[in-house]
Amino acid sequence: MAGAEGSAGRQSELEPVVSLVDVLEEDEELENEACAVLGGSDSEKCSYSQVGARPGPRLPRAPAEPRVPDLTCPIPACAARLPRGGPGPPFVGSVKRQALYACSTCTPEGEEPAGICLACSYECHGSHKLFELYTKRNFRCDCGNSKFKNLECKLFPDKAKINSGNKYNDNFFGLYCICKRPYPDPDDEIPDEMIQCVVCEDWFHGRHLGAIPPESGDFQEMVCQACMKRCSFLWAYAARLAVTKVSAEDDGLVLNVDGIGDQEVIKPENGDHQDSTLKEDVPEPGQDAVKEVKVEQTNEPCTSSSSESDLQTAFKNQHLNLESQAGCRLQEFNAQQFLKKDTATYWPVNWRSKLCACRDCMKMYGELDVLFLTDEYDTVLAYENKGKVDQAADRRDPLMDTLNSMDRVQQVELICEYNDLKTELKDYLKRFADEGTVVKREDIQQFFEEFQSKKRRRVDGMPYYCS
Repeated sequence: MAGAEGSAGRQSELEPVVSLVDVLEEDEELENEACAVLGGSDSEKCSYSQVGARPGPRLPRAPAEPRVPDLTCPIPACAARLPRGGPGPPFVGSVKRQALYACSTCTPEGEEPAGICLACSYECHGSHKLFELYTKRNFRCDCGNSKFKNLECKLFPDKAKINSGNKYNDNFFGLYCICKRPYPDPDDEIPDEMIQCVVCEDWFHGRHLGAIPPESGDFQEMVCQACMKRCSFLWAYAARLAVTKVSAEDDGLVLNVDGIGDQEVIKPENGDHQDSTLKEDVPEPGQDAVKEVKVEQTNEPCTSSSSESDLQTAFKNQHLNLESQAGCRLQEFNAQQFLKKDTATYWPVNWRSKLCACRDCMKMYGELDVLFLTDEYDTVLAYENKGKVDQAADRRDPLMDTLNSMDRVQQVELICEYNDLKTELKDYLKRFADEGTVVKREDIQQFFEEFQSKKRRRVDGMPYYCS
């Protein structure tokens, strides 16, 4: 008998002791992560009818049938990061940011890619095999449109056949990065985090970005190699703003901009400089406007006072364009030496607010389809924070709800009961703390049984008076 008790004691010592505080903290962490990923997305209404705004906060409800997830979010809610108001979504009904899914059951590889909103993933695809896409910008729910051969949306069946404003990539078939592999990858034994590019919104293995990612807490957003090549104006900003500074001393392509003329200087490994006259792919703010003025001056006949006035106006506009060019932040950065490399770049919080917003730069952003970079609320961090704030505002204190439903006498009685419970529980647990013993389940059950017994004795012995 003694041996059995000793064995039970040793087993209890080996079992990890988890406090109630630990359980509550873990539950709160999971809830916060869910709120961040869902970002306040509506779990009951299809987002197709929304016009550039997120719905009110709702707790996601469980689907009628168990879902078969193919992957978890490729990156935790803290790694893809990320508020000066900017342009809204370009297409009516597209949501600025929302939680999205792709249904492998309805649109397998080889079919047209399609994305569905949170509510449709529950109501229309509850038992299907889904890819969680985390969040994408300016997207309109495809559920039930022409891409779905044998499915009609239960929540919003009256959809257009095609959402021409949506952008798709391999993520919609569960493939990521330049390696086009699934996540998690059963054939990849190398542990590696996935990071989302803020421009193309694809996910990449850290080892495939050409530059070692900083610690996850040291940067908020990443721009992949392909997007840095397409949006090469960002290299001028990277020299000053990027988390991992791109210095001109590194091996790579050095740009030395002097006035309007651009010159690219290649630094070979031996350190010798090799000059070559190559055309820089960074658009020159202000140049287009100046050229337009010159064309107007050449083609406009100067035979009247009105033409003379037009000429004065042209010179005035040219002067204003030159002033705009002089105040362009990108022009200022372009005038200094910086480096372009075939790597991704990593950016800190609020780096977008430092991008030039002059007329010519805004025109360039539009031509490159990156106007969203001037919108702080486009960022994933802003999306996550919105979800957390909405969820916190939607939380209701059950005790306060109960109190509000009672009259004054009942409120006083409930408060007294609560204070009695708190005091007695504190005194009860203090004994265990003084003795250094662990509180067991049966100890808590015994406390509440005794507390209920005391309460019944107090109620039974309470005198009643008639007024």
